[in-house]
Amino acid sequence: MRAKVEGRKIRHLRVRQQIRGTAERPRLSVFRSLNHIHAQLIDDEAGRTLVSVGSLSPEFREKLKAGGNVAAAKVVGELVAQKAKARGIERVVFDRGGYQFHGRVKALADAARAGGLVF
Repeated sequence: MRAKVEGRKIRHLRVRQQIRGTAERPRLSVFRSLNHIHAQLIDDEAGRTLVSVGSLSPEFREKLKAGGNVAAAKVVGELVAQKAKARGIERVVFDRGGYQFHGRVKALADAARAGGLVF
């Protein structure tokens, strides 16, 4: 298990050398654990988190109880897109966080795209 987590961290650092979020086009960062999934819009130039949604947030808990499945990832993607649109953000850079682009990560990305985010 430890090697799997360390490998993800190495992949994430390698990807982060290329991906930078700005105020006009923030980075959509995804973190998933066994039981939850989280997404943030980050302005790397200012070092600020602009929008944050996770499967532990109150908005999410109104819709679903469990946070470690594909349905939960879709809800988190929809919520992050809604919050971003409310702040006037339409274009983002997707950061998969070192995870493979399938399953929950892909479901979150597809839901964010369907919600109006462009990446």
